[in-house]
Amino acid sequence: MATLELYTKGAGVWVPDPEAVWVSATLLRDYKPGDEQLLLQLQNGNEVRYSVDSPSDLPPLGNPDILEGENDLTALSFLHEPAVLHNLRVRFLDYNSIYTYCGIVLVAINPYDQLSIYGEEVIDAYSGQDMGDMEPHIFSVAEEAYRTMSREERNQSIIISGESGSGKTVSAKFTMRYFAVVGGAAQQTSVEERVLASNPIMESIGNAKTTRNDNSSRFGKYIEIGFGRKGDIIGANMRTYLLEKSRVVFQASSERNYHIFYQLCAARDLPEMRSLRLEPPEYFHYTKQGGEMQIPGTDDLSDLERTRNAFTILGVQSEQQTELFRILSAVLHLGNVNIQASGRSADRSYINADDRSLAVFSKLLGVEGSQMAHWLCSRRLAVGGEMLVKPMTGQQALEARDALAKHIYGQLFTWTVQRLNSALRSQKGRTKSFIGVLDIYGFETFDQNSFEQFCINYANEKLQQQFNRHVFHLEQEEYVREELAWNRIEFSDNQECINLIEGPLGIFDLLDEECRMPKGSDENWARKLYDQHLSSKPHPHFEKPRMTNSAFIVFHFADTVQYECGGFLDKNRDTVFEELINILKASQSELVAELFQQQGGAPSVANGSVRSGKRAAREHKLTVGFQFRQSLQMLMDTLNSTTPHYVRCIKPNDLKAAFMFDPQRAVQQLRACGVLETIRISAAGYPSRWTYEEFFSRYRLLLRGPQSQDQAQASCRRALPQLIPDIDQYCFGKTKVFFRAGQVAVLERLRSERLRAAAVTIQRRAKGWLARIRYGRILWAAATIQRYARGALARRRALALRYTKAAIVIQKTYRMLVVRQLFLMIRDATVTIQAFSRGTLARRRYRQLVAERAAVLLQATVRGWLARRAYRRVRAAVVFMQCCVRRKASRRELLRLKAEARSVERYRELNKGMEVKLMQLQLRVDQQARESAALRETLHTEREAAGTELEALRRIIQKLENQKPEKPPPSPAASEKEVEGRRRAEEKAAQEILRLTQEMQALQKENENISKEKESLTAQLHEKERTQNERVQKAVLEASAALQSELDEEKMKYQGLLRELTRLEQRYDNLREMNLLTERSRGHRRTDSAQSLIFEPLSPSSAPLSPQSLTPLSGSPFTSAFPSPEERRRISVTSPTPERRISVWSSETPLDQLMEKMDVAKDPAVKKKGEDLEYAYDAVRVANKFLESQLQKQQTEWKDELEDLRNQLSQKICSGSCPKKRDLWQLLEAREFECMRLRRELKELRHTATLRHLLTQVSLSAPATETFCAARPKPAAVAGLLECRKRDETKLIKNLITDLRSEGALALPPGLPASVIFLCVRQADCIGDQARARSLCSAALTAMKAALKKQTSDLDMTALWLKNVYLLHDLLIQHSPKQSLDSDELVSMTTDLSDLTRSLSVLCIQAYQQLLSITETQLQKLIAPALLESETIAGLSGSAVKLVVSRKRAGSDPRPLGADAPTMASVLRQLGALHTALSRQALPQSLTEQAFRQMTYLICASALNNLLLRKDMCCWSRGMQIRYNVSVLEEWLRSRGLAAGGAVATLEPLIQAAQLLQVGKKTDADAQAIVQTCTALSSKQIMKILTLYTPHSDLDEKVSLNFIRTVQELVRGHSDSQPPQLLMDVRRAFPVTVPYSPPPALSADDLVIPDSLKISFLRRS
Repeated sequence: MATLELYTKGAGVWVPDPEAVWVSATLLRDYKPGDEQLLLQLQNGNEVRYSVDSPSDLPPLGNPDILEGENDLTALSFLHEPAVLHNLRVRFLDYNSIYTYCGIVLVAINPYDQLSIYGEEVIDAYSGQDMGDMEPHIFSVAEEAYRTMSREERNQSIIISGESGSGKTVSAKFTMRYFAVVGGAAQQTSVEERVLASNPIMESIGNAKTTRNDNSSRFGKYIEIGFGRKGDIIGANMRTYLLEKSRVVFQASSERNYHIFYQLCAARDLPEMRSLRLEPPEYFHYTKQGGEMQIPGTDDLSDLERTRNAFTILGVQSEQQTELFRILSAVLHLGNVNIQASGRSADRSYINADDRSLAVFSKLLGVEGSQMAHWLCSRRLAVGGEMLVKPMTGQQALEARDALAKHIYGQLFTWTVQRLNSALRSQKGRTKSFIGVLDIYGFETFDQNSFEQFCINYANEKLQQQFNRHVFHLEQEEYVREELAWNRIEFSDNQECINLIEGPLGIFDLLDEECRMPKGSDENWARKLYDQHLSSKPHPHFEKPRMTNSAFIVFHFADTVQYECGGFLDKNRDTVFEELINILKASQSELVAELFQQQGGAPSVANGSVRSGKRAAREHKLTVGFQFRQSLQMLMDTLNSTTPHYVRCIKPNDLKAAFMFDPQRAVQQLRACGVLETIRISAAGYPSRWTYEEFFSRYRLLLRGPQSQDQAQASCRRALPQLIPDIDQYCFGKTKVFFRAGQVAVLERLRSERLRAAAVTIQRRAKGWLARIRYGRILWAAATIQRYARGALARRRALALRYTKAAIVIQKTYRMLVVRQLFLMIRDATVTIQAFSRGTLARRRYRQLVAERAAVLLQATVRGWLARRAYRRVRAAVVFMQCCVRRKASRRELLRLKAEARSVERYRELNKGMEVKLMQLQLRVDQQARESAALRETLHTEREAAGTELEALRRIIQKLENQKPEKPPPSPAASEKEVEGRRRAEEKAAQEILRLTQEMQALQKENENISKEKESLTAQLHEKERTQNERVQKAVLEASAALQSELDEEKMKYQGLLRELTRLEQRYDNLREMNLLTERSRGHRRTDSAQSLIFEPLSPSSAPLSPQSLTPLSGSPFTSAFPSPEERRRISVTSPTPERRISVWSSETPLDQLMEKMDVAKDPAVKKKGEDLEYAYDAVRVANKFLESQLQKQQTEWKDELEDLRNQLSQKICSGSCPKKRDLWQLLEAREFECMRLRRELKELRHTATLRHLLTQVSLSAPATETFCAARPKPAAVAGLLECRKRDETKLIKNLITDLRSEGALALPPGLPASVIFLCVRQADCIGDQARARSLCSAALTAMKAALKKQTSDLDMTALWLKNVYLLHDLLIQHSPKQSLDSDELVSMTTDLSDLTRSLSVLCIQAYQQLLSITETQLQKLIAPALLESETIAGLSGSAVKLVVSRKRAGSDPRPLGADAPTMASVLRQLGALHTALSRQALPQSLTEQAFRQMTYLICASALNNLLLRKDMCCWSRGMQIRYNVSVLEEWLRSRGLAAGGAVATLEPLIQAAQLLQVGKKTDADAQAIVQTCTALSSKQIMKILTLYTPHSDLDEKVSLNFIRTVQELVRGHSDSQPPQLLMDVRRAFPVTVPYSPPPALSADDLVIPDSLKISFLRRS
């Protein structure tokens, strides 16, 4: 099938557009050969007609939608300019991806924004990864170069090109940073720092602001980074090309001079800068021409500080920096020198003698101002063998001044580069291989193009030729490797253009020839160009402009450029007068003289020529063009000898706006940088390449005959001729099948047609099957309906019959009911009549009986009245008689009432007392409202008082009642007035009592109300207290959480400092070894004894070590006598001259001073030949003298102590007595124990006789004494300890720690060395020897640290020492004097070892970190292959193959396949080894959980980072595989009880990422679900996964941009609790908390010490 058949209805094509360059359109009808127009519909909906004169005029076809945003341009089906431009635009704007592969080229688009894709976590993610597996990145190119260099041992080059502002400098900087991190690793030395420090220096003196870029490099540079055999950076070298010196004296509008000038002006107020006499940039002529003094977003002062720090790192002394700044300041002042014209025709010039700028310039450079003023305005000429001085015009003087300024800056720039190279030079030996980073200017074309643009474009022509040939060479290698019968690929070679420039009688030759002419000019040179390349022999790449005779046009590979001839000769000569150079040579400044003395001694000038009066000398000077051609040829030779890697930087717009894409500017740069040429070369051959297996898996449905994966190649060879008849469109290789451009699209169309035909067949069969099923269901439904209808009719007839029968029954029943009701009514009427008749008769008889009874009653009433009347008469008589008797009794009662009247007054008095008390009670009730507690007490008191009063009243009443019978009866003469008064008094008293009772009730009600109010207030108070307590508790929890987070942060910082301390110690050791290697390389000489003393480790009896003092130099007594390795390194860096090194090393002053201090005289008898032997002999004598003095000093101390002991004993014998003799014997036992200790130690000093005599005196005099007062306390006696003699301590440490090997150590009980050390320390403490206890513990600490350093890769031994350090730490804390003892059986130590305990805690954390580091190193290379690539679920992803498989780079190292590939079993094996090592040593469970939490975080971070950078992993099947692999890891953690420590929780981001790959990604509901589910992922991570998502098969779809934008809006609306960065920090370390668990009681009897340890010299005590 031909490509023309792809132009069918609905196909996408690209048509030219004046603004967008290319726009997409859709064919509205099929194209047929012979059609002159195509009917197209644009994206905006407009229909246009596209003219087609021939098939070659057809518009380019568009790629399938599945290839949109492809990360490799060569993977596109159709390779042409619009496809490339569209793909770059989609990746840049829609996916925010600035990097894209184009075969072997990395296209980098400047985003003009800060992106978080260059952190250390990104470096870790790309380190060790294959280029084809990861997303495009500058780190991927750097890693490819590094891996190729390490594997093939061949030099590499990274060529970074692009126009100004495209990001070349930043790309080169990140490349160097990647090499510094990967090449330095954990053993980073100062070499990597110096390599990175060169960037700010070169940016300051070589970069400037232009209209296109704020930090444009105005020179080209090639940095060779040298690597050693282990792949570490050992040195670097820099070469520069074509510095734009004209910028020093002239800047265009909106541009600046070099950054260093503005940085110096910003620092003019600093004390060290005041002597430079600097002013603001507006003051100087050389900095104010462009009008731009400040760059937005930059700080010149801080940049200068960064530059100065970089100089310091590179070993440039502060004095040299000051000299450097003086020269730069002098250049600024030189630009302000005022040159005035004089003479009649202004043919002379002069400078005022009082010119301030000239005076400052002369003072700063240390030259004569008058001479400088004279030769700036004059020049020397040789005429007829005589030297004449000719004055110059004002313009000529200004040009001489500017030429001098440019020359000074150029020389300073060259000196700086040389100084950097000397600092970056390798000091470890010969470089094995190097990687070169070329940061060179891209193709340039401006409105006015001059000499600089011509040289730049010439360099790009050479680089483009090398690039084209390399691409062609790679294609040729691929075809040869696959044994293809191929024809030569034709590509446009720009050799003709290069010959025009550099060939014989080319542009450069004619330019140099004109420069050698005495009166050469730009116009003459232009005429020579026209004559040579237009008239005599026309050149196809040369042309003359129509409107001018002072310009020429060159047809470059990228564009046509017109060059203005004005200034070419002056810039090519780049001359400065010899008289000015001679003045500078005589400068008082060492640096200035050095700059120009080097020039005078060199055969040629690097940056220009010196013009003198002698023509012969001038003719042999090299021009700038010739030097540039030489350096460029050397660069090309270097690049041709290396394996190149290309980075093409693109500037997306001229406005420097973030993520704005200008298609016209982009396509212009794509044409200029060679990307489109790469695509054209690839398209000319076979750009699409498939392995037979991939082709079989993708297109097996197009194949015929038997199909088997094992016979894929044979099946492909049989089927392709039938699919593609033109055999020139494909070719079979050994392992791949190759297709020309567009053939994959043809196969895709055939595949889609076959799938469509198969789908139609399947649909036809399916629809017939569905129709038959539907007919059967309809038939069954009709029969069912009929059956149900007939049944309904039958049921209806049966119902009618039932209704008829029911009606008959109802009628029969109704009639029976009517007759029965009539019968009942008649019967009821008959019964009623009978009842009424019988009632009438009964009532008549009743009335008769009532009448008879009334008569009887009347008779009874009359008889009763008569009887009552008689009774009343008798009663009246009786009452009269009673009245008489009662009157007599009333008189007696009157007397009694008078007596009672007096009792009423008493009652009134009592009532008055009650009123007062009630008022008091009321007041107290009011007080109760204020004080509820006091009210109850008051009421209780009042009630008791009232009860007492009432009881008293009762007693009085009782007493009165008792006295009542004794009183005489009242006289009958009492008057009625008294009776009335008594009655009134009683009534009044009753009313008063009633009133008081009511008031009492009111008070009781009020009291009840107050009690209720009190209860309500109490309830409210309790509620407020509860609320307040809740708030306080919440605040306390928040504060606790904040404090805990701060504590964790502090722990992380502290432990990070510990890791940094470990790295610094390792770095110090590396530097020391490097220094030793350097010393050995000077000659195989014997090491000085003094030097051996310097590096001698600490003795076990030295002072206690802190973490800062645990260095090999901290304990040496000769530290001050000899320079340390760090000092020797500093001397070698800062003092490059041989004289200084000789003076430092040959000085005998420190040793002479030490010998004088130790009183060691020179031995005249010893005459040894050789300085080293004599020096070593003197050092040994000093060491012996020092040890002798130490021994004598210790012996004197022991004598003084014995004398004090003797005095104390004699005083205590003569002092007072104590009644108890038991204390005497205790003191005697203590003294005896002390004497035993003294006897053992003084025996070593040979004073046993004196001590024995003293003990005899004590034993003889002790029974005679009666008491001792203020005795020394008895040391605590502890059993089950181990005693180690002092002379055996070194052997103990050596056998127990230093020489312990893994073979026997793992068989020991956990913590045995720590237990033995502690028992020995405990025994020394029990006998009171605190110094010895401290010494032994310190020696054990030092030895354990040394053992850990030796076992940096042994997991089991690291866990063993972690256990011992941890156990020793807990034992010392448990028995510390400051620690409260947990048991009465434990006895605290008397020696304070808190400082050593802290050191043990630090060492414990370091051992823990080393343990994790070992596991991380083993896991790092397994995580990505095991979790992401291994197919644990077999066949899940094998059924579908991606449409386009990414092409691997040449030389890339493929990952192992099959059984050798890492799987989850490999990861679990490593984790199991860690768990086994921790469990074997019985370490705490919490520590194990913390370790596995860190490991699972590493696994999650590494896997997620790889997933975010690998497009091939972002598909549905991989999400399923990843989720299954993570579930296997989760199950493993749970099976070992490690899930509770947070190890499973740290895997949540990876789990959510796997779920994100599996969920739906189409509707708004899916977007909502994604946002709600992926809470552990940041917004950038979610967007990155959605962007990279690749369809798993044809049934899957790519995530649409609308859906991605919807998710982006939803994520933006939610608060993102995760950090905003894209990748997780792999190096993040959780703070570790070492738990304190008091060990059980330790005894020597419980320890099982094997004989293999050889510590039988220990004795149990």
